[in-house]
Amino acid sequence: MNRILVVEDEKPINDLIVMNLSEAGYECTSALDGLAAADILERESFDLVLLDIMLPGADGYELLDFIKPMGIPVIFITARGSMADKVRGLRLGADDYLVKPFEIVELLARVEAVLRRAGKGSDVIEIGGLSIDTRSLTVSRGSKPIALTAKEFDLLLLFVQNRNIALFRETIYERIWGGDYMGDSRTVDLHVQRLRKKLHWEDKIKTIYKVGYRLEI
Repeated sequence: MNRILVVEDEKPINDLIVMNLSEAGYECTSALDGLAAADILERESFDLVLLDIMLPGADGYELLDFIKPMGIPVIFITARGSMADKVRGLRLGADDYLVKPFEIVELLARVEAVLRRAGKGSDVIEIGGLSIDTRSLTVSRGSKPIALTAKEFDLLLLFVQNRNIALFRETIYERIWGGDYMGDSRTVDLHVQRLRKKLHWEDKIKTIYKVGYRLEI
């Protein structure tokens, strides 16, 4: 299980991030200021740090200098959204830069991507009786392979990476099909129905009325 340190001084935002990452299967520790985060980093090991820039005690840039020798990847999460701020953060060594406000689904995707690039993400995900190999793009239950189309595999991975989180139909469509959602849910609904049937996950992929779907694991 990957360990993530969330350094964010606004407690409601910190709590929300920790809650969603925990539900997605990550082990999280939180800090509300830069000095507390430095103390935690000296005592414990982490696979990733989510770091605000405007922090009391020591700001995000100072803390990034402290973290870099440890070899821990860092994602800046900040309200400072100018191009100059983004360029500065990335040039100083951040692995990604996410501007508030953001969708949790985007945060989870970026966390997964950074962990994968850092060699800390697993190629095989074991969940709900399935083995999902993200390198070979195959799915199996025990020794029995399950044939999925490319879109069905992408849809499964989206649900797994956002398990226990309600996903809007428009979010699903934009992430899987890469275009603007025009309000026609038939494409999304059809693929979800086929995926449920192939995986025997009729009781796990729940329909959320007037919203979309949620994988409950």
